[in-house]
Amino acid sequence: MTFHTAFVTGATGLLGSNLAKALVSQGWQVKGLVRSIDKAKRFLGNSGIEFIQGDIEDVAAFAIALEGVDVVFHTAAFFREYYQPGHHWEKMKRINVDATMELIKAAEARGVKRTVFTSSSGVIQTNPNQAANETAPYSKFAQKNLYFKTKVLAEQEIYRFLETSHMDVVMILPGWMMGPRDAAPTSAGQLVLDLLASKLPGIIDGGASLADARDVAAAMITAVERGKRGERYIVAGPLTTMKDIALELEVISGVKAPTMEIPDSMALSIAWLLESWAGLTNGINPMPLAGIQTLLEKAFLCSTKAELELGATFRPLRDTLKDTVLWYQSHSYI
Repeated sequence: MTFHTAFVTGATGLLGSNLAKALVSQGWQVKGLVRSIDKAKRFLGNSGIEFIQGDIEDVAAFAIALEGVDVVFHTAAFFREYYQPGHHWEKMKRINVDATMELIKAAEARGVKRTVFTSSSGVIQTNPNQAANETAPYSKFAQKNLYFKTKVLAEQEIYRFLETSHMDVVMILPGWMMGPRDAAPTSAGQLVLDLLASKLPGIIDGGASLADARDVAAAMITAVERGKRGERYIVAGPLTTMKDIALELEVISGVKAPTMEIPDSMALSIAWLLESWAGLTNGINPMPLAGIQTLLEKAFLCSTKAELELGATFRPLRDTLKDTVLWYQSHSYI
């Protein structure tokens, strides 16, 4: 089966932008779903991507653009906003579950051959003593982290869809992602910016299995040909702590890493207080409680299946951080 044309949702996001650029470089025709054409041109101008303006909440409004598409890469999701105060469940479920299924069904109706869906490694139940893989049950922590919960629900909906559909759907479960083109930025990108600006008095004893977004994108492209229908692939990289990131940034930039380690209980208390204050003032919480809880889990994940079946590889942390810093410098974030 030959694939030529891709439709990428979330094309200005960290993963989506790196994915769209990689597809173009490999000769694909790429349509990128974006909410803002101006933002897309600012960060992806002259990239060869055809921008489709639309909102994932209204699939019907852009569904015509799925005509002639071979593969849909679905990276768009409601997640960054979840890490700020407020009641986000209804909107998050609407985007991450309901709209996901509307997109997949619209794609099937227009003859799309395969969808590569971006889930999350946060759906995997981890074990502190052994790396967890795709055979692990759904995470108990996903009941507290509502973003992960929506990904569990979306996966379950996809499994039901595959029982009666002829379309292929492959699921990619990225770890904590970092890399260039993190325009928003995500929490990982903001961590880099805060460390470079010496804004953090200390660091927590937390971390996660971290992957460069470009490496996740490469695995997603390989999944088009080599991924198996209905299969899940963790693409998460090695367990990387906040201290690892801070020390590598110190080598790269010369900015001293924080030396104080904040105890877990204190970190959670501070995050809770900041969350409450931000909720009262409609402000931004610089230390989101859900994010701190996730990092303290220190999810230890195994990407062997993706390495064997999709050829997934993970570049060194220093290379990722160097390229991230250079991208932020070139776009005047620093």
